Amino acid sequence: MKKIFFILCLFIATASNSQQIKSVKIEDVVNMIDTSTTPLVVNFWASWCKPCVHEIPWFEKTVASFKAQGVKMILVSLDFDADYKSGALKKFVKKEGITSQVVWLDESNADRFCPPIDSSWGGSIPATLMVNNKTGYRKFFESQLREERLKGEMKKLVE
Repeated sequence: MKKIFFILCLFIATASNSQQIKSVKIEDVVNMIDTSTTPLVVNFWASWCKPCVHEIPWFEKTVASFKAQGVKMILVSLDFDADYKSGALKKFVKKEGITSQVVWLDESNADRFCPPIDSSWGGSIPATLMVNNKTGYRKFFESQLREERLKGEMKKLVE
């Protein structure tokens, strides 16, 4: 009986630690950006994009190092509909140990979702938007950000 109770507790603890990945539309993402009261990093990525996955650990580490300045990050997944609905995206996030907030963009038309983020965005990923609404800072990057460059850009974000 104790063994069953222990296994049940372990299962509940594990299940409660896996983050929910909310489905959003581009209007929801724009609203998160526009209403943010703290410096915000919004990274557009997909689990099938090697440069995207490669940069996430240093994004998480760098954003954590700016916690005292209130920086927050949202990882916006552009994974395929089937990967979201099957739970493959959630499994990937858990397997990779991603702790930042992840949302899935329920949009497939880049001509619709790119312009509200940045008029220059051609749809390539990784792509990152840094916004500080209090200072008016807004900068968009349509490429992988190497760790050292990311640190420099984060300093500008919180100035």
